[in-house]
Amino acid sequence: MTDPLPVGDLLTAHAAARPDDPAVTGDGRTVTFARLEARANRLARAYRRLGVAQGDLVSVGLPNGVEFYESCYAIWKLGAVPQPLSYRLPPAELAQVLKLADPSLVIGFDAAVAGGRACLPAGFEPDATLEETPLPSRVSPSWKAPTSGGSTGVPKIILSGASSAFNVEASAAVFGMRSHQVQLVPGPLYHNAPFAWSMLGSHLGQHVVVLPRFDAEAVLEAVQRHRVQWLSLVPTMMHRIVQLVDERPGAYDLGSLEHVFHTGAPCPPWLKRRWIDLVGGARLHEGYGGTEGIAITSIDGTDWLAHPGSVGRVAAGEMRVVDGAGRPLPAGEIGEIQMRRPAGTPPTYRYLGAETVEKPGGWETIGDLGHFDEEGYLFLSDRRLDLVVSGGANVYPAEVEAAILEHPRVLTAAVVGLPDDDLGQRVHAVVQADGELSAEALAEFVGERLVRYKVPRSFRFVDHPLRDEAGKVRRAEVRERELALLSS
Repeated sequence: MTDPLPVGDLLTAHAAARPDDPAVTGDGRTVTFARLEARANRLARAYRRLGVAQGDLVSVGLPNGVEFYESCYAIWKLGAVPQPLSYRLPPAELAQVLKLADPSLVIGFDAAVAGGRACLPAGFEPDATLEETPLPSRVSPSWKAPTSGGSTGVPKIILSGASSAFNVEASAAVFGMRSHQVQLVPGPLYHNAPFAWSMLGSHLGQHVVVLPRFDAEAVLEAVQRHRVQWLSLVPTMMHRIVQLVDERPGAYDLGSLEHVFHTGAPCPPWLKRRWIDLVGGARLHEGYGGTEGIAITSIDGTDWLAHPGSVGRVAAGEMRVVDGAGRPLPAGEIGEIQMRRPAGTPPTYRYLGAETVEKPGGWETIGDLGHFDEEGYLFLSDRRLDLVVSGGANVYPAEVEAAILEHPRVLTAAVVGLPDDDLGQRVHAVVQADGELSAEALAEFVGERLVRYKVPRSFRFVDHPLRDEAGKVRRAEVRERELALLSS
């Protein structure tokens, strides 16, 4: 197969070479490459009738399932750009995103909230008379356009700097992917990582098994049933899977896994060690970089054991750590992490709804803090906006959350700073627990793991998850909610 080809043409090639091989499993059904190709071609013709043209954005608000892949391939076949959205997006936020994207077609939402744009519901069936044969080759100017709320909570769209004709084999090899593997997708496809990894796997010719939503037991069962070889997780998922494995020792077989990749949030060291025990250090991989794709780090579990807590060395682009004045810091000192794309390469992204802020020399930042060690391994601290300064000491919420999550009854946790007359800010934790757990008991537990000033001074227990399906927590929203409760 010649590379690079537009990804719509890649599907055509897979369908010709392996028509009866499974392409996507979801919604209780499996479609072959031939069926996925035929369906995408028919949908593409239906979308074209509605006005979708090369270069257009198409907003896709579909739940995880086969239809999501069919729709995205149809969009690529027209040279348009899929712009994935949560199908549960509130109307007000949806209106903001659609105003930014100005898509030529909205898929998966009611026409009443599409702002007069062409709109198709979930489960749309194209005209049966439309042909299923391949369309003329088209290249999309950006292969994806995920949304992000960012630190401000205001939606923005991140248009990839890569077109839909890129070197799929080379990109996939970086992440341990190969053709004919089975990839399991437990995360929501409207988030960048599940979207990017699963689509890259599909372009490569993998059998993609997609779950409707994350469920620890469903993940473990799917790994066994489909003999999954490639799996992407976030630490919240890793935590819940480990809890279930430990509750039922010997009940699940993870032996088929060749590559487990995790990203999305800092992984607590104790959890990382547990997963190394589960799958082996050489099979567990971590990356850090951000949706913008400016630069990335990489590390496997074996290397991590020699550098515990690190997210690895820089594998693409450049990174550095600077102080408040933008001066590079020496190894061991915490500062703002800045990134720069490889010299002489085009931009890796473009924002809609926000301005790209470049520092002198072309450096950029996504707001994270961290430090390098003497060997060039990067260690994350937290986001600058989330930093809690309590009694003059810096407290990094992710570190406190990691200690809280070690408690066997804790499911999720979010740590924020609240106003305090004495300390300036006090460390406060919101915790979702499974069963009875007191603030006193949890404070004592954390106090055995962290220095006293990092132990939360207050706790509030809730009965709902504090992180979304992709393992993200918006601490600014948590803090606002806690402040509102204080003042009520």
